[in-house]
Amino acid sequence: MLRAERRRRGDLVAAGVLVLVVLLGIVVVVATSSAVHTTSILATGPVPAEPEAPPRVPATLTEAWRAPSAATPTPVAVGPVVVTGDDSTVVGRDPITGAQRWSYQRDVPLCTIGAEWGRAIAVFRNGRYCSEVTSLHAGTGARGPQRNSDVPVGTQLVSDGYLVTATGSNHLETWRSDLVKTMEYGQLRADIQPGTQPRPDCLHTSVAVTEGRLGVLERCPGEAGDRLTVLLPDETEADRPNQDVSTLLPTKGARLIALTADRSAVLLPNPARLSIRGHDGAELASYPLDLPPGDLAGDPPGEVVPTTDIPGAVLWWTGSRTIALDSTDLHPLWTVPGALGPGTLMAGAPVLPVPNGLVELNPADGRVLRTVAVNRGDYQGPVTLAALGPVLLEQRGPTVVALR
Repeated sequence: MLRAERRRRGDLVAAGVLVLVVLLGIVVVVATSSAVHTTSILATGPVPAEPEAPPRVPATLTEAWRAPSAATPTPVAVGPVVVTGDDSTVVGRDPITGAQRWSYQRDVPLCTIGAEWGRAIAVFRNGRYCSEVTSLHAGTGARGPQRNSDVPVGTQLVSDGYLVTATGSNHLETWRSDLVKTMEYGQLRADIQPGTQPRPDCLHTSVAVTEGRLGVLERCPGEAGDRLTVLLPDETEADRPNQDVSTLLPTKGARLIALTADRSAVLLPNPARLSIRGHDGAELASYPLDLPPGDLAGDPPGEVVPTTDIPGAVLWWTGSRTIALDSTDLHPLWTVPGALGPGTLMAGAPVLPVPNGLVELNPADGRVLRTVAVNRGDYQGPVTLAALGPVLLEQRGPTVVALR
């Protein structure tokens, strides 16, 4: 009887220890989970309708509100809200007043914010990587799909209207609307199947997308020029990129400007020229460009050249001017010297930021139809634009300013 009693007592002790270990594990998981370190304030009341655009670009524009937003490289207008992001907080704002409708805050810093599928997409940094991705319903701030990622710091989000790509100097990823990864390209953090990536040691210098195609300029060890590679991001296993074409360019220091279904526009230096490449990567046309050296120096921040799509054209900001490229064959149409950014559409008309104001243009020939004065105070840097209803949004460095 004594032995049986000792065995039972030992069994109870072991069971108790096991329970404690399990409880401790649960406590650790809960304490370290993202939910514990998240504050989410949802919008109250019915979701407002997106405000209507005015019949034409207003004759006067004055500041209505401003908000810190260092995490947005360009203003994010999605659905009925303007989304700003600073430090570790994402805020959905009323476009007319700037008042907060909802917010989402983590205990880690923001990397960047983009938008697609009627949602804001917030990327947070956790350690070395911009690894935590959360989508937020634009109208309410409610969390949608989430994922973990391996995107390097400095990433930007670009969209082709269906897929969103997170750029990176040595690694990029493409996600669909449920944030499932459809493709990754470059250096893999955990290379489970070696040999799936064709050029893991190359530096990504610029990225551009169009529906069904993703282009990346690569600077690879041992190659005399940059390399243009076009991928098919939705026709592949996630870790096995489907390469449509990859061709070596005649020089380094190139930039990928834009893609169409069968063409690529690449800026080449020394001398500056726009090289139009066909589906096989071969040059179809070349256009000389009169650009100052500063427009060709370095690689674009976030591996993204500032562009805006409008009907019939791609507006490309070089750093000193905006050049319109034909949306079919990508040849240059017209140029606006002195522009501060690629511009946007407001009330169906292209508008560009210029020193001390905005210009409304004739999209056919770039002729200035009207100039609208804007007081930017002491700010003299680049300006990117977005419009939501009657509000024109300017990204001035780490600040979003709403004009009305």
